[in-house]
Amino acid sequence: MMLDAIVHTVHVILAGIWLGGVVFTTAVVSPALKSIGWDEAERATVRSVIGRQYAKVGTANLVLLLVFALLEGALSGFNPALYSEYALLVVLFGLVASHGAYFGRRLVELAEARKEAGASEKAQVLALRRRRLQRLSFGLSMLNILISAAVLILAVYVRSG
Repeated sequence: MMLDAIVHTVHVILAGIWLGGVVFTTAVVSPALKSIGWDEAERATVRSVIGRQYAKVGTANLVLLLVFALLEGALSGFNPALYSEYALLVVLFGLVASHGAYFGRRLVELAEARKEAGASEKAQVLALRRRRLQRLSFGLSMLNILISAAVLILAVYVRSG
């Protein structure tokens, strides 16, 4: 019985840490980088470095969250809240992988290409592509926050549900 409580507590803490990290990078790091005054290529490069570093910690957190969610199910019994959480965790893994594998790299490439293009018409087209991709990336970040909040709520609910 005590082990169940410990596993549940760690499960909830990991879900909270995950949500906190996602909110921090989206609502604090990205806006702070915009306010520094770097050009978009420099900002994209720094954001990419921060993203790669955070991915090491974030991925470990997300994997541990999944492990403790599965462990809680094994110890306390699987229920609809846990199954819903598992499905959302799969979606989160997909969002994180796509963001890191595609969006981060592509945003850096577009920013660097725009910088090299100078003030040409090509530079304007590249800037427009980058802004569109940045908006899509931000939308996925907001979706990540919503899903992460749902995961936290479900993690808390598992024991009471």
